This record gives sequence, structure tokens and C-alpha cells, in this order.
Amino acid sequence: MPKEPHPILNAFMQAGLLVFTMLGFLLTGMKLPQYGLIVNMIAQIFWFYASYRAWKEADQYGIMINTTLITFIIIFGVVNYWML
Repeated sequence: MPKEPHPILNAFMQAGLLVFTMLGFLLTGMKLPQYGLIVNMIAQIFWFYASYRAWKEADQYGIMINTTLITFIIIFGVVNYWML
């Protein structure tokens, strides 16, 4: 098994993915979707890192496509709640 090149960065990114995604869903579930969308937009940074690694290391390009499409949906939601 190959050694992880940046274990601290990877741990930080995994923690960010978990915390921001769950917080975004929690805020949405608490009837605060405008804040849930903002937090989920932050979570997308971590999702892009994870999906890029999955794509490059295991040829899982579907995860990258899904992350990209979800990012556009979240952007639409942010624009809908905060700019229109």
C-alpha cells in the first residue's frame, strides 16, 4: 500500500468535508436553507479535493462529475436565496 503523501492535509480535508456537509444539511433541516446552502458551498471545496483524488487515484470520474453538478445546483440556490 503506497504511503499517503500529505496525511495532515488529507485529515484536514476529510474533517472539513464531514463537518461542513453535515452542518449544511442540519441548517437546511432546521428550516434555514439559505444558510445551509452557504455552508454546503464551503463544503464543496472539500468535496472537490476528495473527488479529484478519487478520479486520479482510482479512475472514479463519476464522483467528480457528480460534485461538479451539485456545485452548480448549490450556486443556483445561493443566487436564488441571496441575490434574487
